[in-house]
Amino acid sequence: MLFHMMKINGIRTSVALYCKSCMCFLCVTAQGQNLVTNNVSVVEGETAIISCRVKNNDDSVIQLLNPNRQTIYFRDVRPLKDSRFQLVNFSDNELLVSLSNVSLSDEGRYVCQLYTDPPQEAYADITVLVPPGNPILESREEIVSEGNETEITCTAMGSKPASTIKWIKGDQPLQGEATVEELYDRMFTVTSRLRLTVSKEDDGVAVICIIDHPAVKDFQAQKYLEVQYKPEVQIVVEFPEGLTREGENLELTCKAKGKPQPHQINWLKVDDDFPSHAVITGSDLFIENLNKSYNGTYRCVASNLVGEAYDDYILYVYDSRADGAPQKIDHAVIGGIVAVVVFAMLCLLIVLGRYFARHKGKSKGTILTSA
Repeated sequence: MLFHMMKINGIRTSVALYCKSCMCFLCVTAQGQNLVTNNVSVVEGETAIISCRVKNNDDSVIQLLNPNRQTIYFRDVRPLKDSRFQLVNFSDNELLVSLSNVSLSDEGRYVCQLYTDPPQEAYADITVLVPPGNPILESREEIVSEGNETEITCTAMGSKPASTIKWIKGDQPLQGEATVEELYDRMFTVTSRLRLTVSKEDDGVAVICIIDHPAVKDFQAQKYLEVQYKPEVQIVVEFPEGLTREGENLELTCKAKGKPQPHQINWLKVDDDFPSHAVITGSDLFIENLNKSYNGTYRCVASNLVGEAYDDYILYVYDSRADGAPQKIDHAVIGGIVAVVVFAMLCLLIVLGRYFARHKGKSKGTILTSA
């Protein structure tokens, strides 16, 4: 709270200034009797309430004057012809007046006056807020290719005070570049430009323009991004489920998704010729009776207006075997391994036998010498 001493109509007063919740109050305290009012912010077309309050009134007369110092109310009588002013409450301690259908011309400083000697005055500033028109959202292009930059503009027209424009893409806040144009009667038009580089993940994501203004709440417009992107390609093995073996068949499917949808899908074998009896049907590749000469890298290439992409499948053909039969065991190999192990054990026994025989002989000779 800040107090400042000043004279109003010859009487020494203290002025207390407040700023709370973006509403300023000017309170004037006179010696003996306190005359109090407050500033008012009102949206154009709505109703403002002007209050003149007196503490410790000694039956002095209260009146309300307009910015041209014309008397609106003298006690409970309205000399002014403007019927938009209506008496809400009158008593020795309060004069409460409503002003309906407020317009910009009503803005200004209103005077609460207390008929003392000399008269005391307190001032109520009426500020008229004008909400902006519906936000206008425009984009430089309707469809954007991934990796390219686009520009979106949002305009809030004819507001008082100037609006603030915020941007959100999905749940991510973005920063635009604002320009403010002053019109007339302190009216403003604000335009914000948002530039962003898009990816395929942005397709279908909402870009929201939010208008921040004291006269309106939840005022916004949105646009859904439409992003084109090159195909995403994946090769899926339809058959077989396990290893690819000689004599079996191979079936591959190429799955491709993009925006727009791929208009062309091609199969090729990298650095080699395609098998002569391979069959391509749409996005499917079928090779029957596999053999090891078919080994290599098979590639599916998909393309659309944005670009092309591919996926590779490496084919390795294993030796064939009968379905359901257990794998043959090479008994000769196993027999050889067993023979080697037995031979090693025999050699170890011979060495150990010789070692213990020598050790026993040395021990007996030592005993005889001692005797």
